Amino acid sequence: MTEGAASLILGTAGHIDHGKSSLIMALTGTDPDRLKEEKQRGITIELGFAQMTLPSGRTMGVVDVPGHERFVRQMVSGATGVDVALLVIAADDGVMPQTIEHMAVLELLGVRTAVVALTKIDLMDEEWVEFMADEVAEKLAGTCFANAPVVSVSSRTGAGLDQLRAALDAAADQAERTKPEGAMRLPVDRVFTVKGFGTVITGTLWSGTVAVGDELEVLPRGLRTRVRSIQEHGRDQQTAFPGNRVALSLNGLTTEDVRPGDFLAAPGAVTASDRFDANLTYQDPFRSGKPLKTGSRVRVAHGTREVTGRVLLMNGREALEPGATDLVQIRLDEPLALTYQDRFVLRSYSPVRVIAGGSVVMAHPRRRTTLSAEEEQLLSALRDGRVQEAVNAHVGLMDAPQLPAQIAEAVGLSPDLVDPCIEQAVGARQLAWLGSAGRYLVRPALLQKTLAGIERALMDFHSKNPQATGIAKEALRQRVNERLPKDCFDALLEEAQAKGQIVQNAGEISHPKAGAGARALEQKTAEALVALLKDAAGAPPAFGELAAQSGATPDVARKALAGLVSQGRVVRVEQDRYYDATVIEGYRQSIRNHLRQYGSANAATLKDVLGTTRKYAMPLLEFFDEEGLTRREGDLRFLLE
Repeated sequence: MTEGAASLILGTAGHIDHGKSSLIMALTGTDPDRLKEEKQRGITIELGFAQMTLPSGRTMGVVDVPGHERFVRQMVSGATGVDVALLVIAADDGVMPQTIEHMAVLELLGVRTAVVALTKIDLMDEEWVEFMADEVAEKLAGTCFANAPVVSVSSRTGAGLDQLRAALDAAADQAERTKPEGAMRLPVDRVFTVKGFGTVITGTLWSGTVAVGDELEVLPRGLRTRVRSIQEHGRDQQTAFPGNRVALSLNGLTTEDVRPGDFLAAPGAVTASDRFDANLTYQDPFRSGKPLKTGSRVRVAHGTREVTGRVLLMNGREALEPGATDLVQIRLDEPLALTYQDRFVLRSYSPVRVIAGGSVVMAHPRRRTTLSAEEEQLLSALRDGRVQEAVNAHVGLMDAPQLPAQIAEAVGLSPDLVDPCIEQAVGARQLAWLGSAGRYLVRPALLQKTLAGIERALMDFHSKNPQATGIAKEALRQRVNERLPKDCFDALLEEAQAKGQIVQNAGEISHPKAGAGARALEQKTAEALVALLKDAAGAPPAFGELAAQSGATPDVARKALAGLVSQGRVVRVEQDRYYDATVIEGYRQSIRNHLRQYGSANAATLKDVLGTTRKYAMPLLEFFDEEGLTRREGDLRFLLE
C-alpha cells in the first residue's frame, strides 16, 4: 500500500461456530479472540482485529465480529465502516438464522461487496460441499450479494485459502469505501489504559486524517483532548489515514471520560443530535409480516453505539410495510454524533432483532412529521444526493437572511459541497448578498418583504410619536424581528437606506417622510437653544428652564442639545447645565494663561479669573479637571498642558 493510501476494512459475518475466528487466524496468523472468556468458551464476544496482506500487496484491516445471537449489537458495531464482507458459512450447517441477520445488517449498512467462505469442508465429502455451495448461491440470489463468489475452504488443512485470498483481492478492487470523505471522525470500539501511554482507544478511522498533536473532541460529551501517539497494528505512526484500524493514546482523559460508543472528531466538525431525518428501509429479514407502525420503540445502532428511540413516519402515514422504504424522523433517548449519509441499523425493542436500517438525510432537523412541499423536496433531494436541489429547496424555506455556514448547517452538508451551490443560486438570482459587507444571503422576495416590514414599523412608530425624530436602532430591531443578529440587521438597514426607505442619523432610524417634520422641529429648537446659551454666556439656566425658554418640549430639547453636543457647538458641564462652546473655550484660555503665569491657584482665585460666582465656578473647575486641562492637589490646581 502506498504511503498515506486509504485502507479497506474487511469484516466477517456469520453464525456462531461456523469458523470465523479460525479462518481469520489461518489467513492472517493473528488470533482475533483476545479475551480469556472467549478462549474458554470458544466464541467471540467482543470485536477482534487483525491485518491481512493480499496477493497484490494490498493490506486490509480485518474486523472479526461475534456470531452468537446475544451479541448482534457488537456485530453491528463491527460491521459499521466495513467495505468488504467475508460471509462465513459452515459446510455442515449451511445458512442459519444469524447468517440471515448478519446479511441484513451488512446490506442495511451499505456494504455491497462480499465474498463467501464455505468453511469446514474437511468434515464433509466433496459431493456434499458442492451441494452446499449451490444452496448458498441460491440463498444469496435474492440479495445484494447475489454475485458474491463462494470459495470452499478449510482452516485446519489450508485447503482453498489461496483461492480465498485471490477472491478477496478481486473484491477489494471493486469495493468502494462505505464512508465518504470529510472531517476526521472515528467511532470508538475499545478503551483501555497502557502504562506509559495513558488512556488508549481503538477504532476504524472513518474519514479525514489524524496526526500526533492534533486536538480532538469526544462526542457526545464535548470533551477536548490531544493525540499523544498513534499505532496501526503495533507500528508507530505520525499520521493515520481513513479506512485504517488505529489506536490513539489521548492526553488528559481517563477511561471514564471516553468510552466505547463515543466518537472522536475534529473539533466543531460534528454536533450530536437527539433526532434525525432518515431514509429508512423496513427489511423485516425474519419475515414477521408485521408492518412497522409510527411511534414504534426501537434500538438505533450507529457507529459503535446503540441507543433507544422511536420511529415517526411523515405526513400522517401510519405504518411501513415489509420491504418498503420511506422518509422518517427518528427521535432518540440519547444523542448520537450523526452526519449526512451515515448508515444505521434498527433493532426491534423486544424481542431484539434486526428489522430495518438506512441512511441519515438530515442530522439536525426541527421536530416535525408534517412536511411542507418545500421540506419534502429538500429531504428528497438530500436522500438522492442532489445537492443543488437541496440548497435550492432550503432557499425557499428561508424566513430570514443567513450566513453561508448556516445554510450548510441547515441542509446538513459541508461548506465545501454547499458553497458552489450558493454561488450558482446567486448567479440565478435565487439568492442575493446583503449589504456592502456581503456576509449574509437572502432571497430577493424575502428581502423586499423584510424591508417593507421595517418601513411599516417606522410608520407605526412615527404615528404614535409624531414629535420624535426617529427610533433607536436596537428598538427598531426588536419591533421588526428580535431574532435577527445585530450585524444582519445593520446590513438590512444599509439596503433600506440605499433604496431611500429610511434615514439614519446619530444612531436613530426614521422614515424619510414621517420624520421630516420632527427633524425640522428639532433643528429649529437647536438654533433657539444656541441663541439662548450665547445670550446667557457664563450663567446659563438649568435644563428645565432652558427648554421652557426655547418653547420646545423637554424630549425635543434634550435631543436637540444632544445633537449640538455631538457637533461641538454646545458643551455639557453638569448633568443639567449646558454652555455655549465659545464661552467654554474662553474660560479654558483664561485658566491656561493664569496658571502659566503663576504656576498654581486655588478655587477662589480661579473663580475670579472666570469672572463668575461659586455656583458656576466649581462645576466648571471640576469639568476642566476631568477633561485634563488642570490637576488638583489639595486646594491648588496646576496646568497639565
